[in-house]
Amino acid sequence: MTENKKDILILGLGNDVLMDDGVGPKLVWHLEKVFSNPRIKFKTAAVGGMELIETIRDYKQVVIIDAIKTLNGIPGTVYYLSPSNFKETLHISHIHDISFLTALQFAKELKIPITEKIAIIAVEIIEDLTFGDCFTPELQEKYEEIIQEMESMVNELIQQYA
Repeated sequence: MTENKKDILILGLGNDVLMDDGVGPKLVWHLEKVFSNPRIKFKTAAVGGMELIETIRDYKQVVIIDAIKTLNGIPGTVYYLSPSNFKETLHISHIHDISFLTALQFAKELKIPITEKIAIIAVEIIEDLTFGDCFTPELQEKYEEIIQEMESMVNELIQQYA
């Protein structure tokens, strides 16, 4: 690991014009307004696989916020994952690219500086294919709770690095 690593990246994945799919970017935009900390970088993207590796390289800690659709999931449920217990979220492994776990392995083999501290926060959604700038009613109903949970998580990160 190099000495010039940046501190924390909070990355929201998704497309904000596809209803619930925009939950990652919208949460990150909110968090960026609430927290002004030079040690935290807030970004959004709609990438996966090796492109994601390029985005997260050189950070000491990475938090990825993405949408997920599970078989019997309840909209608004928040899952905390890591590469070791990873479920496929909607963007972290892009259909036209290699999987995120394969990309992490390639990065390691190529000696690309990727942190071991990667947290994946997945929010259960319903609709990811319909254009719209608002969430489905089921996700909107839980959005304030999700925001509070995300703010708490960022506060914990700040305390760890204080």
